[in-house]
Amino acid sequence: MPRTRVVPVALSGRRRAAVLGRPIAHSLSPVLHRAAYRALGLDWSYEAIECGADELRDVLTARADWAGFSCTMPLKRAALELATDVRPAAAAVGAANTLLPVDDGWAADNTDAPGLATALREAGARAVDATVLGAGGTAQAALAALAELGIRHCTLLVRDPARTADALATADRVGVAVSVRVIDAADDALAAPLVISTLPAGAADVIAARRWRGDQIVVDVVYAGWPTRLATAAAAAGSRVLSGASLLLHQAALQVELMTGQVAPVDAMRAALAQAAPTSGITTDRPVGPS
Repeated sequence: MPRTRVVPVALSGRRRAAVLGRPIAHSLSPVLHRAAYRALGLDWSYEAIECGADELRDVLTARADWAGFSCTMPLKRAALELATDVRPAAAAVGAANTLLPVDDGWAADNTDAPGLATALREAGARAVDATVLGAGGTAQAALAALAELGIRHCTLLVRDPARTADALATADRVGVAVSVRVIDAADDALAAPLVISTLPAGAADVIAARRWRGDQIVVDVVYAGWPTRLATAAAAAGSRVLSGASLLLHQAALQVELMTGQVAPVDAMRAALAQAAPTSGITTDRPVGPS
């Protein structure tokens, strides 16, 4: 999947943007976007607005002149359904985390997938065997990210194989062949060079005790309460471990580019995130992948 394109927008004067979702008070998106605006010298504001799926249309109608919105749960499918223009990344994943104003309404985009792909490239990921844990919305973004890295097959380890239809549909759209199995700590698929857990907090504990290796990249999209048991075990074995904070950083950077038309100041955003959330698994050091 190609990187989200930066488009020019009018930057003069004060503009407004926000993250929408419920609950939203915990969101770190304001930290990231405000840091970007400061670094870019923009007199813009970025808010957190409580919004459910049923309220989304009214919220957008009342803010038709805003620069754009980040959308988190439970809005990622509602944003896609309300959009008058669905960009390729959002169509591929089947969800939108970004809404941008267009002449006849709102364009839906998705920066989760290219954001994760960027984080994986920073960690040195290449077109290798991969395993994804989970089949929810984040797993769909992970499958699209794998496609962007040139990975054409992965194993999907899930708790309930009957609930994989959306993930399999995404895999089909992005051209990734998927083998589905029930999560088992002894599964050889967990020995893949790249393992991405998209499971909720605590759900990946069942595989933490397996033997990890130093040549693996292990991603746990959880970033609250870091390090997780999975992250601790993999890091102890020498694996390169990424938290969901890396995904959060890079998806926000792409949103900044879409909304402002300028290249995102990723290092400034990374520093702000590390300061605001020191236990999220992010540091001010830019990761260096294995040689």
